[in-house]
Amino acid sequence: MADAFFTYRKNVLLAKIPSPQIEGVLAATTGRPLPEEQEVLLQQGLEEGVGNLPASESVPAVRKVSVTLASDWLEGSELLMTSLSDLNTSPEVTWCADQQHSELNTLASSELQDHAVAELARLPAEETVTVAGSAPWAAVVPQTDHQTAGCAGINVEVLNDDPAVLAWSLACEAETVPPVLPAQPIQDAVSFYPVPTEVPYHEILWRDWEDLSVQPCVLEQVSKNTPLFEFRVMSYNILAQDLVEQGLDLYVHCHPDILNWNYRLPNLLQEIQHWDPDVLCLQEVQENHYWEQLEPTFKEMGFTCFYKRRTGTKTDGCAVCYKHSRFQLISLSPIEYFRPGLDVLNRDNVGLVLLLQPVLPEGLGLKAVSPLCVANTHVLFNPRRGDIKLAQVALLLAEIDKIARTTEGSYYPVILCGDLNSVPDSPLYKFIRNGELSYHGMPAWKVSGQEDFSQQLYSRKLLAPLWPSSLGVTDKCQYVTLCQPKKLGRREYSRDFLLQFRFCDIACERPPQLVLLEGVTDAKPVASAREHLAVTAVLKRHNSLSFLGKQCSGVIQHGLNLTSVYSHFLPQRGRPEVTTMPMGLGATVDYIFYSAEPVESKAGRRLYKDGALKLLGRLSLLSEDVLLMANGLPNPFCSSDHLCLLASFGLEISSL
Repeated sequence: MADAFFTYRKNVLLAKIPSPQIEGVLAATTGRPLPEEQEVLLQQGLEEGVGNLPASESVPAVRKVSVTLASDWLEGSELLMTSLSDLNTSPEVTWCADQQHSELNTLASSELQDHAVAELARLPAEETVTVAGSAPWAAVVPQTDHQTAGCAGINVEVLNDDPAVLAWSLACEAETVPPVLPAQPIQDAVSFYPVPTEVPYHEILWRDWEDLSVQPCVLEQVSKNTPLFEFRVMSYNILAQDLVEQGLDLYVHCHPDILNWNYRLPNLLQEIQHWDPDVLCLQEVQENHYWEQLEPTFKEMGFTCFYKRRTGTKTDGCAVCYKHSRFQLISLSPIEYFRPGLDVLNRDNVGLVLLLQPVLPEGLGLKAVSPLCVANTHVLFNPRRGDIKLAQVALLLAEIDKIARTTEGSYYPVILCGDLNSVPDSPLYKFIRNGELSYHGMPAWKVSGQEDFSQQLYSRKLLAPLWPSSLGVTDKCQYVTLCQPKKLGRREYSRDFLLQFRFCDIACERPPQLVLLEGVTDAKPVASAREHLAVTAVLKRHNSLSFLGKQCSGVIQHGLNLTSVYSHFLPQRGRPEVTTMPMGLGATVDYIFYSAEPVESKAGRRLYKDGALKLLGRLSLLSEDVLLMANGLPNPFCSSDHLCLLASFGLEISSL
């Protein structure tokens, strides 16, 4: 009972101290009288605490002592994280928040008090150290032998000989702060910490792996004893450091230290290494970080990497990496969405499209597996320019159509990853999933569904055709040169080749069977530059009108049959999934789409079932309320403002 009363008095004192999250060495307490009520509580706590000690033990008369204790009470949303450098060098103390007072009740048990006092009693003498801006302290060498794995070291300051008056300062777990990376030195690069072996991230933020292999279509495949080539795909917007520094107003909720690249990089690498994807699609990859740090590290992890920086003056871009032990490259196609002179394609976003051949393990005999097309992109953010977003996606789909099309006219399995800056069930999302969109007259802001600008007096509207014929992309998101089927058994000649014979002798002779019409067939053709230009202009206008006639309906389509890995809703929580939290508001803008077989359409929504490419599992997403408990994104555990997406697939392996 005495111990319980002692702990209660101590917590009453803490509750009465203003500014619960003051960081510093509490220098103001030196030389300044405490309030009378606090002095009484301190004195009573000291007398009761010392009274419980054995007679053989005593407490040295020190004014302020630093003791290191251990605790496993730290939970995800209750952490107050500081930078790694501060934790290693700073003698400052961080007072706990008011909401953590209840946790102190259980932490400051009598056993803990006795241990701390016993450690103080064994000190031979005071050792005074001076901290800038504070009075001399009586320092005690921290005791770390009682710290256990998985517990955070905590600095406890004892004021006026009272071992129960505690001020807490968090420290990183001893086993998760590894030494400096023993890798090849990089010129002008700041050293960073290597990937830890244990990853607490998915445990703290409660992301579970959802096994989808029990679906009927997959079970049917297993029952046929058809082997599958299984692989994992991750899509991750890792937040370029240059964009962090250019938009600090977006991260006012974050401690500055967790926004530092040297803090974020180990967390990102740790997360990627833990989930161990076979294909990795990254967005917002800063160019110098990619070449100096990311690519060398990924190569050590067994990846082959490709990178495409955004055009213009932008310093970030997209990267696609794959395990060279699992895939071989067939073709690579980087995409630049910027087209000079086109208002609908005047931004610097980019994409990558790869065609990969899965590498089958030895011992399968005469087996074959289909190539896999992997695409990665980061679409324009601007919520008001849905016309640009739609044109960028159309260009990407045209490139996928070219890369993934087989000689028979069908498609290899496709996986499309990226940050599309569009929410689920927006017109752009429906276009990708349903394969068709009627856009004529649609407000541009409505395309992505990010924000509602319906109250504005003027809003840009999408008009047909969305892009000019000079782009060379049809309304079916195919390149013009590829969508025209060849006629077998007929020899083709180019127009330029035929035009060079239009004034030859045989071409200028009137055929005998030609009916003679005055002013029409009685004149001999005469070559002139003016006539040549006129004929050329007429032919160009004819071709342009033929193309525009297809787009004047204001409908665009594609035939890739893509569906989303995620359902965008958490039925167990009754809340939507989110992949990012701009300004504290959760939204889904990141996706993994994959090829499937359409079965039917209901109310304009196409339904799918798995085909040759089967979805076997996925890493669950989180809801907005859970992320708010962790102080949003980024936080000390997730070092990007986006969550990673992860899915497991299986490709059918067939006999030759």
